This record gives sequence, C-alpha cells and structure tokens, in this order.
Amino acid sequence: MVETDVVNRIVQQFGGDRTRLLDMARAVHAELGHISEETVAALAKALDVPRVEVRDMVSFYAFFFREPHGTNVIYLCHAVVERMQGADDIARALEEATGTTFGASDPDADITLRYTSCIGLSDQAPSALVNGVPVTNLTVDDVPELVAALRGGRDITRLRQAQVGNDVRTAGQVIFAPTERGAAVRKAVTMTPDAIIEELNVARLRGRGGAGFPTAMKWKFCRQAKEDVHYVVCNADEGEPGTFKDRAILALQPNLVFGGMTVAARALGARKGILYLRAEYEYLLRDLESELDKRRHLGLLGDNICGCEGFDFDIRIQLGAGAYICGEESALIESLEGKRGAPRARPPFPVEHGYLGKPTSVNNVETLCCAARILVEGGAWFADIGTKDSTGTKLLSVSGDCTKPGVYELEYGLTVLQLLERVGAENAQAVQMGGPSGQCLARKDFARSISFEDLPTGGSVIIFGPERDLLEAMRQFTAFFAEESCGWCAPCRVGTTLLEKCLQKILDGKGTFSDLEALETLGETVKTMSRCGLGQTAANPILTTLRNFPILYADRVRSDDGVMAFDLERAKEECCSVAGRAPATGEETP
Repeated sequence: MVETDVVNRIVQQFGGDRTRLLDMARAVHAELGHISEETVAALAKALDVPRVEVRDMVSFYAFFFREPHGTNVIYLCHAVVERMQGADDIARALEEATGTTFGASDPDADITLRYTSCIGLSDQAPSALVNGVPVTNLTVDDVPELVAALRGGRDITRLRQAQVGNDVRTAGQVIFAPTERGAAVRKAVTMTPDAIIEELNVARLRGRGGAGFPTAMKWKFCRQAKEDVHYVVCNADEGEPGTFKDRAILALQPNLVFGGMTVAARALGARKGILYLRAEYEYLLRDLESELDKRRHLGLLGDNICGCEGFDFDIRIQLGAGAYICGEESALIESLEGKRGAPRARPPFPVEHGYLGKPTSVNNVETLCCAARILVEGGAWFADIGTKDSTGTKLLSVSGDCTKPGVYELEYGLTVLQLLERVGAENAQAVQMGGPSGQCLARKDFARSISFEDLPTGGSVIIFGPERDLLEAMRQFTAFFAEESCGWCAPCRVGTTLLEKCLQKILDGKGTFSDLEALETLGETVKTMSRCGLGQTAANPILTTLRNFPILYADRVRSDDGVMAFDLERAKEECCSVAGRAPATGEETP
C-alpha cells in the first residue's frame, strides 16, 4: 500500500505524462530504495500502460535496483584505466573492510558493493561513486576510513577523497577561453536563423562526438523539416571509457553550453531544449540548475529572450540512469521518452523525426560550446584555427600511463607523438585513440595527426606503457561492449560475447592460428552486420590490434599442426572435481 501511495503521488507530480517515466522511476527509486515488481505494477496501473513496458524500461538501466540493498551503495569504477591504476586492489580492500563481495551487501545491510563502468574520472583513478558522491584518487589505505564514515553516518563529502579536480591542463582559445555570460545569445537575436546557420557553415564546424557531421547541415535539415515544433537536445551522456572532457566543460563552462543550446534554438525555431545528463554526473546537477536560474533571471532564457519578441525558449535537464548506449542519439531520444535506450532504425533521422516525433537536433556538449563561440567571434575566426577540414580546437581526455593525465584543448592537426610528449608518455607502447570504439595505435602510427582527415576522435586518449598486457586490455574493452549491448540485434548481442570468449581462449594459451582467422572473421561480421554504432565499433579493439600488433597475438597461440584446441585431460579433471570423484585410470572393468 505504501508503494502504491508513493507511486501515485510521484506520477501526479509529473502530470501522468508517460514520456516522463524515467523521471518517475528515478523518483520512486530514490524514495523506496528499489523498484520491486509490485512497484512496476503500480506504475503501470497509474499510467494505464502494459506492465511489460514499465518492466522493460526499469530493467534496462544499471542504476535501478530491483531488490532491497544496503543503506549505502559503493559503485567502484572497474574500467580499463581504473584497473591499470589499482582498482582491483581497492576492490579487495573494500571486500575485506565490509565483509561482503561485489554484487552483494554486508550482513547488516549497511553497504552494498557494485562494479560500474567508466564514470568520467579516469584522470583521477581509482575512483568510485558513493551514494552518488564521487571519490577520487583512492588508495588501499583510504578504504577503512571511507567504510567507517559510512557506517558512522558521517558526511562523506568532507572526506579528502570526495573531490573532483577539473583543472584543465591546456586551455585553448575556443572552449576554455574567457567568456561573457549571454554574449552568444545577445548576438543571436540580432541575426536571422539562416544567418546563424551560415556562420557555422563559414566556420566549417563539424560535430565533436566523433562522426564529424557538419553542424550547419544538421541544423539546416532540422529547420527545414515541415513541423510546427522543433527541439534542441544536448547530449551530455559521455560514457565512452576514458572520456571526461564534458565533465570539465559542464563544471567550468556551463554558460557556454546553455548559450550554444539557445543559439541552436534561435536557428531552429525551437521553444524547448533538454540537456541529457548521464546519471554518473548527478553531482553536477545543482550547479547546472543554478546556472539555468541565473539565465532566466537575466532574460537569457524564458519568454522574449533579450527583448526579442517571440523568441521563447527554456531548458530542462534530464538525468539518465546508467546506460552507455544512450550516448547514441536515437537511443538517447528513446530514453528521453521514458523507454529503454535502444537505438532506432534509421531513416528517418532525428532531424526529421526525433523527440516525440518532432524534428530534433542532437548535439554534444563540445559542439554546442563551439557554436556559441563562433557566433561571438565569427566563422572566419574559427576556420583559421586547426586544419582545412578540421577547424577549431579539440578537447582530449588523456589518461592511462602518462605523468600528466587530464583535459587538453589543442588545435586539430597535432601528431600523436606531439601529444605524448606533452602529457609525459614518450615511451608508450600503444595509444587507444577514441576510446574502445576507436582504434589502437602502434608506435608506427605516432606520426599521424589528430584530425578528421586522419585520426578522428570523440576525445578519449588512453595510453598503454611498455609493460602493459595490451591484449588483456582489449579483452576488457570487448567485455565492456558485450555488457553494454542493448541486445536488439544478434550480431552485436551474440557476436560481442563470442569475441570476448575467443580472445580469452587465446590469452589462456589454448588458441591456434586458426582461432586468429576466426577472430578476424567474426569481428568483421559484427562490424558490418550490427544495427547501430555500438555493434559497428565493438570489434575495433580486436581488429585494430590484430592489424597493428600481430606479433602479440602470434606469441600467444600455438601451431594448428597436431594441436587440439580442446584439452581433454584438463576437461576430465574439471568434471571429476565437480562430481567429487577420481578420474578413471583406464584399468576399470566395464
């Protein structure tokens, strides 16, 4: 009965709007601590929708518990960079200090331990989210104090580790240059929508999410879509392991982000905007809401913005609930509509049929910041930075085996080697450019340039030193994709799991040269037959290392001649151990 009362009250708060189901589920989860099957039924009844719709959505997101859990929840980041920096040691220390294991709660239900993928703190690893509060640069010695603070009911925000450093190692002339609040919006109201789009065209601005689609073209297509309602969506769901540049922008330059969204609204004729903020960044929410309030007070949001009659626009922030795939724009839109974040079939594209079926421009945080600066400084100014086809600066999230991890704003066109020298990693064995979905570069590639013409990247740069087991890191990347697959299509759902198993077989010393051929064939199949970007890039860690580091694989496999990939004797021993009996000697009578 209590659950039903809570659900009904929260549903009423959101006006019974089915498209706000994600918000409702978050609110219910925050109050009740989990979403039981009874709660699912109550939500379905209150919204008059099939129960399967609610269950499907709730079960999709990693941060929704379906059963009661501990009073405190520790999500330890277990991504590749974090493990490189000692996350496994932190995990063992947490288990010892709490008396439980990951995936479970301690006997007193005080603390629940969970692993999670990248939380945008790879420059300050090992890191964790503790009751939503980020704790960074953890050491084994820090663990007893953290656990004691939780059990004692103390405010963990006062702990030394409960802080996020947003120092930018190198600030360029675009994103992290000094800006005046509202400058871009005041310029926008003096221009026609077509003139705004043309300024972006002069700048030759391309989307900073990695694909590099021309921003002016996207805005033009969206504006020309024949509908009376248009939407602006900011994609702040950076979940690519090793990426944290948007975290720094949102913390240090929210004015630029919201300015870019408002400029987009002016160009598209949109009245509503949504910033989709990943759940892992909830701790940024209060400051972001404060910036929105300031902008409303100053007339930079709301009705008749900057005195421009009829220019009405406002922004709300939508929190996610833990799903890497929601970084894909159509999956993000599905999530905004209160559904599981499964990518849509395309066409139609979001610029024609997006949020609530209306034309929608989805741009990432960095792209919108660039748009705001272009309006203030001019398209020609922006085009003069970088290279011919890669104008402006690029934010790089650098982590791994380097002495100076962090956020770097650098002009397009610098080489990988120049970057490595800047961050203190001249002895790198390999560089994962663009995160797991990008490509793994060998030293022979270090003269290549970071640009759309050569090495495009969404921003993640993970560096592996000479002592790292590179293939084990690729296995972990592949396991990440297998875990994060939405499951819609078989090539991705099944293929990613098979890729991981095949690579594990090789790492275990059981692989043959035939397995290498099979691994490459399977990787190409997953890449070419998957439905969305996740599956189309999931095999990249394996495919690019097969191409760039063939000796590493050759050293781990055996000849096919006379070698059985299946170890019969070992299998017999394992089976007998499980059955609790001794292996047969061959002398037994039938």
